[in-house]
Amino acid sequence: MLNFYKELKSEWGKSSPNLGRCAQLLDSLKLEMVRVGLAGVQGQGALPSQQAQDLRMSREMLEIAIEHSIRVKDNAAFERYMTQLKMYYYDYDKYLESSPQMHKFMGLHLLYLLATNRIADFHIELERLPSALLLQNPFISPVLALENYFMEGRYNKILQAKKSMPTELYYNFMDILVNTAREEIASCMEKSYSKISQKQAALRLGLKPGGPEINNLAAKRKWTLDMDGNFNYADLNTRRSEKVSAKDIAVHTLTYAHELEKIV
Repeated sequence: MLNFYKELKSEWGKSSPNLGRCAQLLDSLKLEMVRVGLAGVQGQGALPSQQAQDLRMSREMLEIAIEHSIRVKDNAAFERYMTQLKMYYYDYDKYLESSPQMHKFMGLHLLYLLATNRIADFHIELERLPSALLLQNPFISPVLALENYFMEGRYNKILQAKKSMPTELYYNFMDILVNTAREEIASCMEKSYSKISQKQAALRLGLKPGGPEINNLAAKRKWTLDMDGNFNYADLNTRRSEKVSAKDIAVHTLTYAHELEKIV
């Protein structure tokens, strides 16, 4: 395990690590982490020094694995590794000193939950953190501000917040959150305007007028242009009348009456 650990740490410490090689090393280490981390801790007393060292190495490997999953944009792997890492942060805290990177990864996890709109899970994770940490920690407090913006509908603040994140690791999940915010802004625009110029629509969405992003969004949401080149939302806000046959109404009414008779 020690050799794998040294090679992985050396490769990941490079300015441009070989992501493929790191993935191979992480795959080789999974069984070792299970053996040492999941099955090797018993009792409440202090651990032998070698076992404590193995736990530290396993924890650091998982931290590298999470950063790797973000670099390759594998959100499913991020979730798996984060679930394992939380065990080291919360269940093994009696055996190990706190990781110096713990708050960074907890902030990343909170941002991921917010970006994927898992608000209930987001608040469950918040309950595990001290209140002082929520307000003062530079990795966690910015995520709380984003959650407030999202709940209050201040989506323009989310569009502007990416550059203020504490580390570039947050950027991938910020992109997901920004896309979610843009969809909410687009939905509000459809309900607030009958039509809007392409330039104004792009400005409200934080996009370049006439650029591919605004064009892709318009195509996705089936926005059409009127004779003046404005986005026309009138058709989107018009509900199509649905015709229901008299026979269907009669059948449903009789069925409802029959069910009421059973209750009485």
